[in-house]
Amino acid sequence: MNELIRMSAREAVRRLEAGEVTPLQLIDAAVARIEEVEPVLNAVPTLCVERARTQAKRIMAGEITPTGDGRGWLAGLPVVIKDLNEVEGVRTTHGSPIFADHVPTSSGYEVERLEAHGAVILGKSNTPEFGAGAQTFNEVFGVTRNPWNTALTCGGSSGGAAVALAAGEIWLANGSDLGGSLRTPAGYCSVVGLRPSPGRVPHGPGGNPFGTLSVEGPMGRDVRDVALLLDAQAGHDPRDPLSYPAPARPYAETVEDRPTLRRVAYSADLGGITPVDPEVAAICRAAAERFAGLGVEVIENSCPDLDKAVDVFNVLRAENFVISRAPLLEKHRDKLKPEVIWNIERGLELSAGDIGRAERDRAAMQRSMAAFLDEHDLLLCPTSIVPPFPVEQRYIEELHGHRFPSYIDWVSITFAITVTGCPVLSLPCGFTSTGLPVGLQLVGKPRDEAGLLAAAAMLEDALGIARQVPLDPRRPG
Repeated sequence: MNELIRMSAREAVRRLEAGEVTPLQLIDAAVARIEEVEPVLNAVPTLCVERARTQAKRIMAGEITPTGDGRGWLAGLPVVIKDLNEVEGVRTTHGSPIFADHVPTSSGYEVERLEAHGAVILGKSNTPEFGAGAQTFNEVFGVTRNPWNTALTCGGSSGGAAVALAAGEIWLANGSDLGGSLRTPAGYCSVVGLRPSPGRVPHGPGGNPFGTLSVEGPMGRDVRDVALLLDAQAGHDPRDPLSYPAPARPYAETVEDRPTLRRVAYSADLGGITPVDPEVAAICRAAAERFAGLGVEVIENSCPDLDKAVDVFNVLRAENFVISRAPLLEKHRDKLKPEVIWNIERGLELSAGDIGRAERDRAAMQRSMAAFLDEHDLLLCPTSIVPPFPVEQRYIEELHGHRFPSYIDWVSITFAITVTGCPVLSLPCGFTSTGLPVGLQLVGKPRDEAGLLAAAAMLEDALGIARQVPLDPRRPG
């Protein structure tokens, strides 16, 4: 593996700024690594190398320079963009046969922002059809495999991004998260994914600019790299009505602060809303207990009231599918996967009363979480209820006698946090007896990404796991 690929994103940017390496050299290193591992992994199926080189030369010529206080300046660092995000002139399929040949004439707001901060878009990371489901496969590019065991899933929907990071194909990647799409693959690939507060990272254009379930967020190999990317992503964009200004201090600075934590809470199952594999629960509990060694009180089996999270999320998610995808059902039903059809049709069956009741229950859970986090600095829980499973399996149907009613319900441990609106980060926290990664969710106070990142960095340092990626793909057996 090339030495350049092994560097952290922070070190790569430092070398770029010092003139010790050029963006063109990093592009070449990334492309060489992609060509080496992609036949096995299928994480970055679309490359735009010449576009990347053109952008790199503009940065090297000084045509694109840091603005303002220079926060989030990536200095020509190559990144990959999830295939749900439009990139001007680059094939963007949304993982759907409907858009298999779609080439946008403009980029999304989040892509514009990254390029303005010196990112070089090198390719598109694989995702399930329209990001639906926590397993990365689609009819356009096929399945993406987990580098820790290529017979297993990488999770989803930001699966290609997580795999590219873990396998050393790229230094930073964007992702999006509605019900766990950043967090589940981060946990399954032993990288870091942050779901920010709604509005923290502007995104669009889209048909639901006031929606708060789906957000854009950063993914990296460690917490400090994620802080760097969040600086490049965060801020106000007048085209996004929910976006708001970045904080006064950059996240790359505040992540280094030593947080003063009083107590954190750990719950393996968020109050019993879902079964959890015992080994996963034990690994996450042991990681949570590391806070005790840092002088923090750890309270077990404690969490806010999230009993209605499953029903609420399923209603609001179905409504969101109607807003964003119902026209496709009318025109292209034969090209949609069954899970997407089911979601749209379920949304069309909802009444105003159903939606109103879900919104009221969501409001109650948000208040419950805010009150809980007034008394606790963090809420901790597993990122996934099971380790990575066979790549041929579409989703988890049953665990410990509990049968999940739909393809999305097995990730309730992530989407229960979504409905509260709090920032949440998935941190690598250990490995199963068979060597599979396990992730721990850290839920922060409302809009307190700075405090969450600082606490996550402190625990990451204590655990000492981050340096185990990037790695070469491991075949089963």
